[in-house]
Amino acid sequence: MSFNNNNNNNKIANKTLEHQYTHTSFQEQLLKERAHSIRLLILDVDGVMTDGSLYYEDTGLCMKRFNVLDGIGIRLAKEAGLSIAIVSGMDVPCVERRLKDLGISDYHPGINNKHAHIDKLRTQKNLQWSEIAYVGDDWVDLAPMTSVGLPIAVDNAVPEVKELALYITKRKGGDGAIREVIDLLLIYQNKKEALLHTWMNLK
Repeated sequence: MSFNNNNNNNKIANKTLEHQYTHTSFQEQLLKERAHSIRLLILDVDGVMTDGSLYYEDTGLCMKRFNVLDGIGIRLAKEAGLSIAIVSGMDVPCVERRLKDLGISDYHPGINNKHAHIDKLRTQKNLQWSEIAYVGDDWVDLAPMTSVGLPIAVDNAVPEVKELALYITKRKGGDGAIREVIDLLLIYQNKKEALLHTWMNLK
């Protein structure tokens, strides 16, 4: 697989892309076209932002495990002008706390019909389905994945979700999968190089 390298400053980003993302030429071109149009990234929580494990204290309080790589990735996405929304079937306080730390206010917990809810959300934001990427792992994610421009499955997703996905992450949910997705979007939207330059010069 070859990549257009316009100047030497692209080498780090392109090397990363070539190492991580392997597709046929057709898949690669389709993925690039779809990714270039994305303005909103919608994430599931359990099994996507987390590894799917639930930890209960004696008091009944539910806890989840998040990955710092994903947190930095979300920060990068926001710096690049990408919108982030979280749509989850569960509603537990620890998720809201984590999203507050990440500066994400577009949080929609306790949603069973994700497709209908996302349809309302995209209308409010004046977006086309083609401008939305969705990352899922289980059957509850199937309906929205049939409509969005860029359906993505994490490596630990069930087979039916993987079959619908245009891209399947190499990392598992809760283990940097979201960072991988965001890196992909930033590269195909030609935004990673500028961000990398900015971060390399934080002194």
